[in-house]
Amino acid sequence: MSDLELCYLPATEMIRQFKTGKISPVEVMQAIIDRAGSTEPVVNALSHRFFDTAMDQAKAAQEKYARGKRTRALEGLPIGIKDETEVKGMPCTNGSLTRKDFIADRTSANNQRILRAGGILHARTTTPEFSCAGYTHSKLWGVTRNPWNPVYTSGGSSGGASASLASGTSSIATGSDIGGSIRIPASATGLVGYKPPYGRNPEDPPFNLDQYCHTGPLARNVSDAILLQNVMCGPHDEDIASLKPKLVLPAAYKPIRGWKIAFSMDLGVFEVDAEVQKNTRCALDVFRSLGASVEEVDLGWTDEILQAGMNYLDHIFGVSMAEAWQEHGDLLTDYARQFAVRGSQSTAEKFYRSLEVTAGMYQTFGPLFRKYDLFVCPTNALAAVAAEHDQSRDPIFINGKEVDPLLGWVLTLPFNMMSRCPVISMPSGRTRDNVPTGIQLVGPTYRDKVVFQAAMAFENETGQWYTQAGNRPSL
Repeated sequence: MSDLELCYLPATEMIRQFKTGKISPVEVMQAIIDRAGSTEPVVNALSHRFFDTAMDQAKAAQEKYARGKRTRALEGLPIGIKDETEVKGMPCTNGSLTRKDFIADRTSANNQRILRAGGILHARTTTPEFSCAGYTHSKLWGVTRNPWNPVYTSGGSSGGASASLASGTSSIATGSDIGGSIRIPASATGLVGYKPPYGRNPEDPPFNLDQYCHTGPLARNVSDAILLQNVMCGPHDEDIASLKPKLVLPAAYKPIRGWKIAFSMDLGVFEVDAEVQKNTRCALDVFRSLGASVEEVDLGWTDEILQAGMNYLDHIFGVSMAEAWQEHGDLLTDYARQFAVRGSQSTAEKFYRSLEVTAGMYQTFGPLFRKYDLFVCPTNALAAVAAEHDQSRDPIFINGKEVDPLLGWVLTLPFNMMSRCPVISMPSGRTRDNVPTGIQLVGPTYRDKVVFQAAMAFENETGQWYTQAGNRPSL
């Protein structure tokens, strides 16, 4: 097996081959380190590299496999951890010059679980400043680019994670999603990205109390997403919102023949690019070929939903950046400073109105599941924006119509608003510019297995990306 094949080998397959001795954690780690050396000058997905200590851990994992010792779920896998959550004794910058020298004195709940499961932190993945954008660039780390076409962004805010996976410099990666930050990059780079229901995975305080906020896996296939989700999932004694009991996702699922699937191309609100529409229709045909019926539905939503969602984010997320803005305003990016300013202008009335709108949205969305098993819509309305896009100054046009430059080009925010719904983004195709597109599979509240059953069926029919040389970026 070539070094490049090792880099793109599914994580679940890596574990199987570690156990049989066909490959070793050291071989994989060395291949990934070498791969980063060749791709990072273009992609720029990694903020910090810990290759020496990672290789030491890979050698220890290799010894365990060689001696037939008991191994853990992620034993020996190089895991890209977003430069947002903390690992004790290690840097965590959140893409901000205001935190360039910060060293964590604790380890975030999800990272505790990943490290205890044998995952190896070989690198931190880049994020826009304070994770407040759907693209990834910062004053501290520069521009992260899409491996499929470096002119475009790899998405955000988990854009370093997606770019690392797409370029073959991590086996699996973590993400967080407060407005689409797992699903946006998953769609833009042809990955599987899972936003679990609120509370399914533990979160750091105080954002564990923010219902829009979710942590979850990014992966190159569904099985790998299941592998990491089963490690991250479950109640944690430091997170009052984390759900009991732990939900363990099965590795295999029954076919979806006979399912009824509802879909909307635009949620009645968004402008959607023609190529995204085309790829979405092709994806819906896949579900029909699997024996499911697919019907278009009218949700009855209006464009007030995007403003309501933004009002919520301004009130909580924007305010959370106020201290950094007040103390270090000149160090912040324009887009982070804009978010902080918007937060300072928020009111309790706007926040309350956002809750009213969300409640009204679910009055039409929730009852769909009396008739339908699954809901489908595009993930990004535009495959991706330019890598250097700045939402504080740059307009976005779709089909000749100007849309909100922050979240008007993605269809993800409504499912942070209705946060108890599980959502998985699956690749649906690529555009003429070779940028991937994606679809969101949305399930009934807390029915995680439903979206994984649909995702697995879809992937089995269409084939996994990245396993064949012809379906990888040309870097």
